[in-house]
Amino acid sequence: MTHGFAELQMYVAPDRVQAANQAWLTRIVQLLDATRDDASGLALKPLWLSPDLLLSQTCGYPLITALRGKVRVIGRPDYQLAHSSGGTHCSLLLARNDDPRTELAQFYDSHGLINNEDSNSGMNLLRHRIAPLQREGRFFSEVSLTGGHRESLRWLREGKGDLAAIDSVTYDYLARDASVEVSGLRVITRSAPSPTLPYIGPVTLDVEQAERIRQVMNQALSELPEVAATLAIREVLLAKEEDYRVLLDYQREAEQNGLPQILPS
Repeated sequence: MTHGFAELQMYVAPDRVQAANQAWLTRIVQLLDATRDDASGLALKPLWLSPDLLLSQTCGYPLITALRGKVRVIGRPDYQLAHSSGGTHCSLLLARNDDPRTELAQFYDSHGLINNEDSNSGMNLLRHRIAPLQREGRFFSEVSLTGGHRESLRWLREGKGDLAAIDSVTYDYLARDASVEVSGLRVITRSAPSPTLPYIGPVTLDVEQAERIRQVMNQALSELPEVAATLAIREVLLAKEEDYRVLLDYQREAEQNGLPQILPS
């Protein structure tokens, strides 16, 4: 029997989504005839790079930058949500309902909120969307790092910023199950599409082993229809690292449009 770390930490809210993730992982591990090691002491990057990794999920931008060639892509989820389907998602650029600005260009010189500097949905897709509107290499007068999408939403509600880029899956989960966290906010625009967040295993997995895990993930979804409904995942699609190179294209387009970085220099 094999053993290792199996964690899905990208979408941990609302509570029933987290509970569904745990139920899904439990069944996946059972079907793989494996045991699940305790990963509570590991930060995300050490977890993703651990030789004892069984299964995890990462953000697309770190996958194609810091993790490139260091992990094996297993697949990507096909969500059935308002702003995510067919294996793609996006960022939703949100402002408060009481903000009189209605178009993205009007938010020039405003206070931007991003979750993390290496986030695809919070930073890379936002940078790509605002780059054509930059002036002299900047769009925002101030940018704050909030540490997470839910924190970005809270800061926005509390008036601690003007515009936030929120992963559409996070937004749709919260709108469905914890609408208070998105109340008083509205979508100004959305980003370009992006492949949904990839499921990964250790780089030592070969193609056949990775495909076996993907098949097991789908088997577990079919066996647990309530879990599948809560996660709003139709299936885990085939995916490869090359699918995420479009995120580097977005980075390059932002640079060509005069915005190599989102944080003011």
